Amino acid sequence: MKPGLALITKGMSIMNSQPITQQPLFYLFVAASILVSLWYFWGGRRNKRIYLSAFNALVDTLKPKDQAFTTIGGQSGYHANLIPQKNSFVRRVDATITLLARHTLLYYPFSRFLRKWDRLFITLYFAKDAHGKISEAHIIEKGYENLRNVEITNKLKLKNEPVEWGGKPFTLYYENQKMREALLQLKKKLDTPGELRHIAFVPDQEKAYVFLIPKPGETARIFPPVWSWLNEILEKSHPSKTGKRQ
Repeated sequence: MKPGLALITKGMSIMNSQPITQQPLFYLFVAASILVSLWYFWGGRRNKRIYLSAFNALVDTLKPKDQAFTTIGGQSGYHANLIPQKNSFVRRVDATITLLARHTLLYYPFSRFLRKWDRLFITLYFAKDAHGKISEAHIIEKGYENLRNVEITNKLKLKNEPVEWGGKPFTLYYENQKMREALLQLKKKLDTPGELRHIAFVPDQEKAYVFLIPKPGETARIFPPVWSWLNEILEKSHPSKTGKRQ
């Protein structure tokens, strides 16, 4: 037997003769397992805190008479269906929150790189009393608007105007002066947009949309004034209604 091969064989024999708990790879495996487990629990708690903060803010604002919550992506996605009480203009509110994969140590860096942030999409479905009462309008953060997958369908048909809101550049899109004034009223009602990225009235779809990054506390700060403002717009467009129904 060659000398080099004999040394390798001898080394393997010594390693095989040691209990597995005394081998370096065992301790490396244990350390990695502990790290992955701790990361899983930390990430899971973090995501839970974020989605509960967002959904509790929606429930506290809408005080729904009926509600349903479902998981759509393990610890990374949740959906809510909320039926507001006594509202003549909004019959249903859906909310979908998608979260970074904080609970998965190996995938989290890719999640952070590809998706960048958590997302809360709120869809408000108009009731029949709101149909045909408002025109299309958007207020959207400039940086978000420039993302590749963001699209305003009727963008070329709408008037547009740059505005500054809380030190951030936004763009107004609107069909008429009435909706322009309505969008500017929101700026007065909510001094700082914070993590708000886009609000849209899309009457062709009989819906309004709100998109924000749901950092803890941000939904509770942003959504109540937006909800109040939206109902004020619809009430002014239909003065015979008060926005309340039994």
